[in-house]
Amino acid sequence: MVVQSSTSQAELVAKDRIEYNDLVDSIKADSVSCSSEQKIETSNEAKDSRKDSRDLNDPVVRLKRDCVGIMAAFRIIKPFRQIVIVANTHLYWDPELADVKLAQAKYLLSRLARFKTLISEEFECTPSLLLAGDFNSIPGDQVYNYLVSGNAKPAEDIEEEEKAPVPLCSVYEVTRGEPKFTNCTPGFTNTLDYIFVSPSDLIKPVSILQLPDPESPDVDGFLPNHHHPSDHLPIGAEFEIRRE
Repeated sequence: MVVQSSTSQAELVAKDRIEYNDLVDSIKADSVSCSSEQKIETSNEAKDSRKDSRDLNDPVVRLKRDCVGIMAAFRIIKPFRQIVIVANTHLYWDPELADVKLAQAKYLLSRLARFKTLISEEFECTPSLLLAGDFNSIPGDQVYNYLVSGNAKPAEDIEEEEKAPVPLCSVYEVTRGEPKFTNCTPGFTNTLDYIFVSPSDLIKPVSILQLPDPESPDVDGFLPNHHHPSDHLPIGAEFEIRRE
């Protein structure tokens, strides 16, 4: 995601990095706390453990995916002071590990919620939030539904503890509907990339980048191609930011 602003209009006030392998550290910490209940391995058991070190039934192995996210807070200087948090991420790709993607999504929003609270307290403001990236999740699946669950209406059947800690809505969905696809390859064609925004009177989408139709010649023969150098199409939006 690209944030376009001249240095005279906005300044970076804070930033942080999200390491999804931190989830592995939490699993290891839990394992250490339960060490008193574990038996001592024999030499043969230790060998079997090393042999099965890539066993996906092991939560440490399952969660270690080397995916990351970044987040930064920008203070608009002109024409008025307002803070916007911008975050970008790439979640794990494998559809067989949907639980890993969901765990990453939950960790992402927990970190964003914490970062937003810190910015709110330090600068005494209500920051707007933009989140974009390749979520490797299609509309309506577990990850997508979780990301927008914080903006669910009270009547919707979602348990309170299962709601996301920050309200978000998809910019494309609320303007013209999710695109038919953002990824187009011989084995898979669907939407995986999104721009989410915190619903607020302080920030409103005013335009979005239109994506080609499936019949468009520039996606004929799948991606990447001469028109699109990636197997993902670019998505984009412009926003109007209002005074708090």
